[in-house]
Amino acid sequence: MTWNEIINLALEEDLGTGDITTDYLDLEPIPEKAFMIAKAPGIVAGLEIAKEVFCIIDKNLKITMYKRDGDTVKRGDEILRVEGNPTSILKGERTALNFLQRLSGIATMTKAMVDKLEGTSARLLDTRKTTPLLRSMEKYAVRVGGGYNHRFGLYDMILLKDNHIKACGSITEAVKRVKEKNITYKIEVEVSNIKELEEAVRAGVDRILLDNMSIPKIKNCVKRFGSKVDLEVSGGITLENIREIAQTGVPFISSGALTHSYHSLDISLQFKE
Repeated sequence: MTWNEIINLALEEDLGTGDITTDYLDLEPIPEKAFMIAKAPGIVAGLEIAKEVFCIIDKNLKITMYKRDGDTVKRGDEILRVEGNPTSILKGERTALNFLQRLSGIATMTKAMVDKLEGTSARLLDTRKTTPLLRSMEKYAVRVGGGYNHRFGLYDMILLKDNHIKACGSITEAVKRVKEKNITYKIEVEVSNIKELEEAVRAGVDRILLDNMSIPKIKNCVKRFGSKVDLEVSGGITLENIREIAQTGVPFISSGALTHSYHSLDISLQFKE
């Protein structure tokens, strides 16, 4: 699904049969100016999406960007200006803000975690724990914040998790079955202890995900197998512990929190008096 299709569906959801509040006001189509203003510090993401919302509502609206995606904003900063028919501006306000606030929240959280990795070799990855239908937008926001995208869906990488392994009986059997049919995709396996890690290494996978392991266990895994296979750490990643995890030497850290536990950036739209 394209971003344009998503935006149109979002507007259809909000407008339904029409904005009865605004329509009943019978506002004069005299051009007005409204500004999106940051009410908290953060990283902006989704400006082109917000712009497209207004353009779909009314192609005659004029949008002026004061910031670009990836820019840092502080409280009170003007982010963009929309000028034109006030009825059109009011109809697009909430949908535009919903996209911009949420994507900026993801970018802000991502940047905060990425900053904690400075001086280490670890890369911060996202996951598939995204809002249904908004994955491409949310993963874009992760990139804006300086993170990297893990797989986009079930179709572009093989990741054998605990339930796949239980269904097959063992890591060895699961990997064997996948390898019999796969000649293209890299194979990653999730493990929760050193015994499972050893089995995954013997099975010849490309990457191993260390799930919810303690720092001492991660260090041991890196020491013993870090030169033999790519290692990724996931589970319980926070701003407080991500640097310590990165300092173990693990090359990848993935966090679902980037797209499911972020706080939307506080942004408002205000008409100029």
